Amino acid sequence: MDARTWRLGLRGLLLLALLGSSRSEGVETCEEVRKLFHWRLGGAGKGLPDSPRAGADLQVCISKKPTCCTRRMEERYQVAARQDLQQLLQTSSSALKSLISRNAAALQETLETLIRQAENYTSILFCNTYRNMALEAVASIQEFFTDVGLYLFGADVNPEEFVNRFFDSLFPLVYNHLINPGVTDSSLQYSECIRMARRDVSPFGNIPKRVMGQMGRSLLPSRTFLQSLNLGIEVINTTDHLQFSKECGRGLLKMQYCSHCQGLTLSKPCKGYCLNIARACLAHVAELNSHWHAYIRSLEELSDAMHGTYDIEHVLLNFHLHVNDAVLQAHLNGPKLAEQVNKICGHPVRMPTPSPPCSFDLSKEKHGMKISARNGEETLATRRKEFINSLRMYRSFYGGLADQLCINELAAADGQLCWNGDDVVKSYTQPVVGNGIKAQSGNPEVKIKGTDPVINQIIDKLKHVIQLLQGISPKPSRWELLQPGSGGGGPEPASGDCDDEDGCGGSGSGEARKTLKVTKWMPDDMNFSDVKQIHRTDHRSTLDTTEAGSASGTEPMTLALIGLLTLLPKLW
Repeated sequence: MDARTWRLGLRGLLLLALLGSSRSEGVETCEEVRKLFHWRLGGAGKGLPDSPRAGADLQVCISKKPTCCTRRMEERYQVAARQDLQQLLQTSSSALKSLISRNAAALQETLETLIRQAENYTSILFCNTYRNMALEAVASIQEFFTDVGLYLFGADVNPEEFVNRFFDSLFPLVYNHLINPGVTDSSLQYSECIRMARRDVSPFGNIPKRVMGQMGRSLLPSRTFLQSLNLGIEVINTTDHLQFSKECGRGLLKMQYCSHCQGLTLSKPCKGYCLNIARACLAHVAELNSHWHAYIRSLEELSDAMHGTYDIEHVLLNFHLHVNDAVLQAHLNGPKLAEQVNKICGHPVRMPTPSPPCSFDLSKEKHGMKISARNGEETLATRRKEFINSLRMYRSFYGGLADQLCINELAAADGQLCWNGDDVVKSYTQPVVGNGIKAQSGNPEVKIKGTDPVINQIIDKLKHVIQLLQGISPKPSRWELLQPGSGGGGPEPASGDCDDEDGCGGSGSGEARKTLKVTKWMPDDMNFSDVKQIHRTDHRSTLDTTEAGSASGTEPMTLALIGLLTLLPKLW
């Protein structure tokens, strides 16, 4: 039964009750009690009292006055009282649960889109600039971005390994098509030797290591953020389906349905009485509050830290620029690399090979490419900030849950006659306790003992994820997924450790942040000016060698390489 149906049923029940009596004295018939019982719990009315009688067999709804309840009715009322509270919990948390669920799904979808875009950009790079390698590069590109997705969504894969694997597979292509252009070895063994030699000869310099650093700084926070949202949903699902203790069940029965036994079908619990019952039943849930508050605060802190080179959107959409810089660096050092490879692998058995066509089918990728042409304000960081701002309103959700249920749903309004568990009175006179387990020692209505293992388990999970979130700070020493000596080359200066405000970018060449520009192989509906707007760039990078010399942000090394490449038309 959903919340709307439950509320309509309750209204119908109250309408029926209008026909009944609200007097505590002189109840002559149980007809209205029977109607309400049948309406709320269903089933036949057989065995239900027609008129008030002594209730010697009752265990909870005990009264000196005649009663309209039987032991069987009392048992069913107790089940109904538990279900009512559980339904109210689910209704109260529905907006919070929807907020987290929607944003978790949207985040995953956005990450999937970013991965497709980054893969498209890299494929365009090869199709446009290194077309003779494009067909052979397809498998490596697809494998790399598949591994990125697997890692982001929780699989046990190692970013350092798949970054190294990509550059290992790239080196034989660069060697065969640029360093030894137009010819290749006839054996797979020779290509495998070149691949294995990559980490020894370091053809790409420190670019693989730089990519590992940026991937570590961006993938790990996004992965942890998404996993944390899933835990938030688990916390809510757990508290939505609580199993209440026997003492709590008796208290709920007495508060919600024992008044019916006396024919007081319109009575609502006094607010103080309701608070004592609800705070007892939700005492263990209230213990979640401080941890839930810390959980939301930790999500907020991590979200604030995920910008610049710590932003996955920046890193993924600029990956192709690192690949381009790596290929150009290897080409520039071609003679030296050829000498080193010959020493390690020997001289190849040469045979001419035709240049295969580009395999990137733009007609199949138009949808993915089109998504990137979105408004600059609709970035992943903006959406994440909007979500955190909405989530912040729920920081004390579990601390005030019992109060919310009583004030908004269960209790009588101030100044009205109300039910105190025994009779209808003007006000509740017992002391009202606070929230949490410790406060229940003075509860006059329900005694709570021990701990709830289910709540304890979810608290432990919250503590763990809070430690993960707080442990991820914008410091390279914590975010880079590197081991000494990985990636080839010596220690890398902190080229990727600055943010947008510092004026540095994600390219391996050290240029200001770049945006992809192509002059051919462009889908008709693709507008890269929108991508430029998203990244707020002042400089650009071109993948077309005929325009590279005029690119405003190009390094001298890149210009020299472009000039060299124009002298080798057979390579293109």
